[in-house]
Amino acid sequence: MTDKELMRLFDSMDIQERVDQMVQINVQFYESGEFSTGPAAGFGIEPEDARQAGTILNVIGAERTRHVQDLHMAGQKHRVPLMFMADIIHGYRTVFPIPLGQGAAFDPEAAEEAASIAASEAYASGLTVTFAPMADLARDARWGRCLESCGEDPYLNSLMAAAMVRGFQGANAGAPGKIAACVKHFAGYGAAEGGRDYAAVELSPRTLEEDYLPAYRAAVDAGSELVMCGFPTVDRVPCTGSRYLLTETLRNRWGFKGLVISDWASIDEMIAHGFAEDHRDAAHKAALAGVDIDMGTGSYSNNLASLAREDPAVARWIDEACLRVLRLKNKMDLFENPYRGADPEAEKRLHLCPAHRAKARELARKSFVLLENRDGILPLRKSSRVAHIGPYVDEKTVCGGWAVFNDDSDNVTVRQALEARSGVTSTVCLRGSYITDGYDLTLGQIAKPNITFSFDGARAQKLLDEAEAAAREAETVVLYLGEHPVFSGEGGSSSQIMLPECQLELLRRVRAVNENIVTVLFTGRPMDLRRVRELSKAVLCVWYPGTESGNAVLDVLYGDAEPGGRLSMSFPYTAGQSPLSYRELRTGRAPKELPDRFTSRYLDVPIGPMYPFGYGLTYTSFKYSAPTLSAPTLTEQTPITVSVTVENTGTRPGTELVQLYIGDNFASVARPGRELKGFTHVFLQPKEKKTVRFTIREDMLRFFDIDMRFKSEPGAFTAYVGANSATRNAVKFDLA
Repeated sequence: MTDKELMRLFDSMDIQERVDQMVQINVQFYESGEFSTGPAAGFGIEPEDARQAGTILNVIGAERTRHVQDLHMAGQKHRVPLMFMADIIHGYRTVFPIPLGQGAAFDPEAAEEAASIAASEAYASGLTVTFAPMADLARDARWGRCLESCGEDPYLNSLMAAAMVRGFQGANAGAPGKIAACVKHFAGYGAAEGGRDYAAVELSPRTLEEDYLPAYRAAVDAGSELVMCGFPTVDRVPCTGSRYLLTETLRNRWGFKGLVISDWASIDEMIAHGFAEDHRDAAHKAALAGVDIDMGTGSYSNNLASLAREDPAVARWIDEACLRVLRLKNKMDLFENPYRGADPEAEKRLHLCPAHRAKARELARKSFVLLENRDGILPLRKSSRVAHIGPYVDEKTVCGGWAVFNDDSDNVTVRQALEARSGVTSTVCLRGSYITDGYDLTLGQIAKPNITFSFDGARAQKLLDEAEAAAREAETVVLYLGEHPVFSGEGGSSSQIMLPECQLELLRRVRAVNENIVTVLFTGRPMDLRRVRELSKAVLCVWYPGTESGNAVLDVLYGDAEPGGRLSMSFPYTAGQSPLSYRELRTGRAPKELPDRFTSRYLDVPIGPMYPFGYGLTYTSFKYSAPTLSAPTLTEQTPITVSVTVENTGTRPGTELVQLYIGDNFASVARPGRELKGFTHVFLQPKEKKTVRFTIREDMLRFFDIDMRFKSEPGAFTAYVGANSATRNAVKFDLA
């Protein structure tokens, strides 16, 4: 459709019809096989407005998409097609590791490829928009949605967010095989107080600008077609009603031209925040703040048209927002092809095809982080007697929250992978324990039925006895432990981040009869691993690995692939240290400067993490030379290079992630001790050496100064080059 034709369509719509394009309904309006007025009361929306709505959530499958579009078009006065949206966070039918695991791979190109595969599968089902990437910075392990974030670092998160946008959208989001990205949750959602989902966010302007906003900005700069605002208040204003965030920052400063959509019912939630008096006031404030689409409520459909008659600013906003909706539909080719890519035959070819499964398996291996490997217990010998024990031996729920379109039956378990693996002998598989502790519990999961957990004490004891007997006979025991995904994700915040007691008891019972324990940890967040580290020789964190879970885990355990990940989020000793980040500001009471009592410290655990950001072992070892500089001083016009030689000092080939951090030694405001500024993967044969070089430019040293100007300041800096954020391998330079 030409722009002239689009404007003619727009001009033919009355004010209420324009508002209805700004309304998003859920699939339940069409669940009966025809348009149903039943859900209207729950949404607080008139049935006719729902019938004219511009976008819809969570329609599954090509045939269903086509049917819903047919029903909609039959009742749409102007035959304006629906835009189909859904949460495709880390895969559609083929599911990749959770974003926190993808962050641990430190591989933006692999993340881009995973998003591209997800887009191709979703396109075949007729979807138009994904609510991804989630660019929220995560530093509090108690927060359930850590699993959707790529971690604690703004530089890494920015690279990953931009890569995912490119993967979903390509050069043109409307092209075949591509879908539009929606970066979320703008802004600062990951800093929810106490790690409690939906809680308020209190951030200083500098922390917001330097730490939390960069990844959203990177996604916008990469061309994200949509932005979703967050649930919480920031600076005591709900994000959904924040003109500062949605208009002054996003549109005016960053030049964003796309659509802003609320999160689920977040316009109405401004009433609960005490920010809006009622639904009418909430609609008014959201519109003036800059929200184009109301997800899941009737606030816009019931109030905006009448508000427009009273407030010219609202009338102008309705026109602008409606046109943005129509233009995105046109860009996505919906007017010419309302079904877009919805094709049952294409679904059969693409969904879970061997090529997609292979990529999921490869990225999973890259995401696994080896935290411990004492006595070189890993990799396992294929001929050794190994007992594979634990609730995750047979667990198929291994994709984490928001794997909305995944069917657990498609996921490969450890047992299935072992049975299909050639050359592995003398193994036994046992459950060993329940996955949760001894109480009855029913919890809902996103877009899936309730999951019921029950506990039988006698059965639990029998599982332990069987595990102990098998462990006694084995050379090595691999324990597959972790949180069930329902205990993380949205609404999955927790004050404790330890394994369930039933699993810790399994670990203790096995350790009493066999000290050769490898623990494989399935998790969506950093966990308190003090007991696990104490009782295990090796610890391998595999996150929620996705569709190819069992195959990827065994690839790494048996040495067919190396564990490629490094932590994208620090692991604390205990939840009491949260939030935690390597980028913390320096203190005048550092423990090494003064006697222990009157310093910034804990009395019961170290001040730092158990495992720092960037940490991870391989099956070989590496040695770094001291870093050297091409020149001692850089200027705005003349960058410098820092170099380091890395040697594989082990007996196996391996890949090292070489990381560059820079610290500003003195500035007009307090600065983090160091910040990630670059990284690269280096593959080395045993005894091989390579020189790695990083370029340092003046723009890498900029920050918000005492007057909130984004600039660098002349002075002394320290460059750190090493294997993780705690490296002391450093050299000083100056900015003139």
